[in-house]
Amino acid sequence: MARITEAAQAYSFSRRALVLGGLQGTAALVLAGRMTWLAVFENERYRLTAESNRVRLTLTPPRRGWIVDRNGIPIANNRTAFRVDMIPDRMEDKEKTLGMLQQILSLGEEEMARIRTDLKRASGFQPVQVSDKLDWEHFAAVSVRVPEMPGVQPTRGFSRNYPLAAGVAHLVGYVGTASAEQYKKEKDPLLVAPGFKLGKDGLEKVLEDRLRGTPGAKRVEVTAHGRLVKELATRPDQPGETVKLTIDALLQEYVARRLGTNSGSAVVIDVSNGDILAMVSMPAYDPNSFSDGISRNEWKMLSEDDHVPLMNKVLQGLYPPGSTVKPMNGLALMHAGVDPNARVVCSGAMRVGNGVFHCHKRGGHGPLDLKHAIMQSCDIYFYEMVRRVGYDAVAPMARAMGLGQKFDLPFSTQRFGTVPDSAWKLKRYKQQWTVADSLNASIGQGYVLANPLQLAVMASRLASGRELIPRLIADAPRIEAPPLAATPEQLAIIRDAMFGVINGGGTGGAARMLVPGISLAGKTGTAQVRRITMAERRSGVLKNASLPFKLRDHALLVCFAPADNPKYAAGIVLEHNGHTIRNLDTPQIGRDIMTFLFDRKRAMDSLHAEEPTWGGDYRTRMAAQSASFKAAQSAPPPEAPEDAAEAASTVASEAANATTSNTIDSSAAERGSVEAD
Repeated sequence: MARITEAAQAYSFSRRALVLGGLQGTAALVLAGRMTWLAVFENERYRLTAESNRVRLTLTPPRRGWIVDRNGIPIANNRTAFRVDMIPDRMEDKEKTLGMLQQILSLGEEEMARIRTDLKRASGFQPVQVSDKLDWEHFAAVSVRVPEMPGVQPTRGFSRNYPLAAGVAHLVGYVGTASAEQYKKEKDPLLVAPGFKLGKDGLEKVLEDRLRGTPGAKRVEVTAHGRLVKELATRPDQPGETVKLTIDALLQEYVARRLGTNSGSAVVIDVSNGDILAMVSMPAYDPNSFSDGISRNEWKMLSEDDHVPLMNKVLQGLYPPGSTVKPMNGLALMHAGVDPNARVVCSGAMRVGNGVFHCHKRGGHGPLDLKHAIMQSCDIYFYEMVRRVGYDAVAPMARAMGLGQKFDLPFSTQRFGTVPDSAWKLKRYKQQWTVADSLNASIGQGYVLANPLQLAVMASRLASGRELIPRLIADAPRIEAPPLAATPEQLAIIRDAMFGVINGGGTGGAARMLVPGISLAGKTGTAQVRRITMAERRSGVLKNASLPFKLRDHALLVCFAPADNPKYAAGIVLEHNGHTIRNLDTPQIGRDIMTFLFDRKRAMDSLHAEEPTWGGDYRTRMAAQSASFKAAQSAPPPEAPEDAAEAASTVASEAANATTSNTIDSSAAERGSVEAD
């Protein structure tokens, strides 16, 4: 057996000690490196984590930016709002406090159940909303008794206010609380901050980034269990941007009132630059109600109304433009080489193949040139002339006038209609274009569809001779408008004819201006939504007054003034108006709207004389309608949708689709139709 020497033992021990020491040194270096990494490089991260555990941030909703008109008059602003919140961590006797609040604020059981549920879900320092729509008396009553109710926090804040109410509903939209889907998508804590609301429709939605502002912040120190220790410094909010529109608020309100009880819309444009001065769709909803939280009864009333107050008819309504396109078609005919002095004999009807196309004047107009055909709105003239040149020669002018065009405006939805031609029909229906298609299109029926904004643009382009682009935001760049593909002489003939429509014995004599030195030029129109059978024609065509609302003709008007030096143009469409009530028909409405731009007193006097016969202004009528509807409800109404904006959009879309389905397949002529023998 070999002996281990003392030297060998010493060597073995030294080697083991060296290895062990190396391992220990390596471990020490790793630990030192890790400690250095945590203490130096990760210091900020862990400091912030520790700080976030100690200090909690509560966001304060920013004051929303105003929307003002061209003169600085507020269209959407903020009003002082009184609210009461509860801080769970500060409450001493929850049930006692809730009982006192219920008594002071007259809270219902449904509201109390909601508050209790929110208290269970909230963090200790997180405010829980009790009410955000208090009047001064209730707010003061709570404020006085705050010492008796630890944890109750009365606050003065701001809520959205729309001074013109329904008069601007479809223009500016409204605000509301964020939906659960929006929060899940954005994960922005501001969306669930008490009192915060964001744009849900119209300009409020599209301009959200400009209007929202930057939230303030309130910092509080809490324990590891989330209990409040003390309040720290706060950061004030930064209000949103004020957005100026091209709209004239006084004109906007006047137009909304002057449309009366109609289901319709009107657009007024500054001919010099394309600025939109008024954009009104009526009836409408009150955006203040939507922003504050619409009641079930009001939602049901609005969604069931056959006048479709939830639909923005200016941009989403599509209608056959009827005879309002005849001046434009006349321009296209001259551009295609038709002599404006050439005459067509109107006998009241025109046979094409096995079909008969009727003029609105049963006995006919006799021989007419272009000017008098426009003045008398003769269908036979346009049937014959468009048959000669083909509608493919007219369609380019219609597009140049704005029909079928989608404009760059701050709205999320815009339906731009149809300007048909042979290529369009072949692509859409896989069918060849026919002579009957040309004849129907020649009088603004058949496949031709336009929205009211496009009709106003058409009027502004006829008035200016340029391809004006409508503009709504005052600081948006103006686009230089090129001239139309028409000579000054051709435009003069059309404007003279439109002058004659109103002032020379034409079909729009009721629109004659009463302002000395100011003349209106325009073109009336009627668009059928039903087919008139030959049997009905033989026995007598039913008058609109005897038809159900949805079967009555649409009434239209395009106009500009002064006729000799245009400054303003307008387009008006009244759904199912049927020309049944003179002071609610397009000629007098157009006359009064234009009068307001030149003589406001005269226009207001006319309005004040007529408005009582309609049940008062739109605010008065809406209040009466709401009270009547509420009284008529015997069964509990359905729940209002969680997101009224989405539901309103659905209702509007369905209504718009219904409008399109009523008109796109229509091949009836204005106050007449093509019938087989």
